[in-house]
Amino acid sequence: MKLLASIVTALGLALPVYGQTAAEPVVVELYTSQGCSSCPPADALLHKLAAREDVLPLALHVDYWDYIGWKDEFARPSHTQRQKGYAHVGGRRMIYTPQMIIMGQDDVVGADAMEVADAIAKHKDQPRPVSLEVERRGEELVIRLQPRVQMPDGKLVVQLVRYTPERTVSIKRGELAGRTLSYSNVVEDWAVAAEWDGAGDLEVSVAAPGDLPAAVLVQEAPFGRIIAAARAD
Repeated sequence: MKLLASIVTALGLALPVYGQTAAEPVVVELYTSQGCSSCPPADALLHKLAAREDVLPLALHVDYWDYIGWKDEFARPSHTQRQKGYAHVGGRRMIYTPQMIIMGQDDVVGADAMEVADAIAKHKDQPRPVSLEVERRGEELVIRLQPRVQMPDGKLVVQLVRYTPERTVSIKRGELAGRTLSYSNVVEDWAVAAEWDGAGDLEVSVAAPGDLPAAVLVQEAPFGRIIAAARAD
């Protein structure tokens, strides 16, 4: 019970978080699958992280466990390719589930609540090198970027992510057959909205029709650190 209490405290799940800005959340990418028997604890942890305003958790379902007997209906090959991209940049020869990538940098076992909490805490108070503002105008989002410091040479990608806050699935086959599971912040679309050199201000408008929540991430290309993130209001 003491261990459970310390985990809850470390993750900030029991009490609201004060003194932080929701405009600059820590991005947590969970690579998961409905065909992975070890993934439900990580999926449950992402649910809890979704209640925090200072964290932007995103579930990217991968397709490489589909052969086991259950096709993950949320899985996309692009999610697998993104995970492979992180592995290549990080010098890792294998990919796995459940894996969390924190701010494009830290590789954490997705079910390890204490390690996840430590990684989030490390990034939470780090100053962001750019100012990011996202404004909704009808069916469009207006994205404004301004460097706060001298940016190093290199391409930055401005990415628009759309996600569903919660989806529930009754799994009929595979390692999790017979279970009904709920998933948070399921990524439905991940697209490059713009490229930026970080040398001056940038303003760009992108289409964002419908009611799905949206977020904008600014990342060192192709799979480097995430330097800014914001939810769309």
